[in-house]
Amino acid sequence: MARISGVDLPRNKRGVIGLTSIYGIGRSRAHVILQEAGISDHTKVHEWTDDNIREITRIIQSEFKVEGELRSEVQMSIKRLMDIACYRGLRHRKGLPVNGQRTRTNARTRKGKRKTVANKKKVTK
Repeated sequence: MARISGVDLPRNKRGVIGLTSIYGIGRSRAHVILQEAGISDHTKVHEWTDDNIREITRIIQSEFKVEGELRSEVQMSIKRLMDIACYRGLRHRKGLPVNGQRTRTNARTRKGKRKTVANKKKVTK
């Protein structure tokens, strides 16, 4: 079982895909890490030796912020935006899309479940 940065990597996946289960590592970064460690992209995680795992762990710890450290940095950045009350911070505070997406339709992920507002009925004479 390969465990890197507190994450158990899926055993039966290729190395590039397996490394992406670590928060902060995507496909391109995983490719760079494996190249630097001298491991083929097509080698599956369960085929890695202990030396390979140690080398990958060393590269990740020395060059990248991942998992808890990165999550806390992202949360601090969002908190800073909210504290200075800039536009993006206000959108975060209200739970609306931050990067200019439309909200008339879509945006259900950020806004949550629909809250139907009924029309007022006209008074009959």
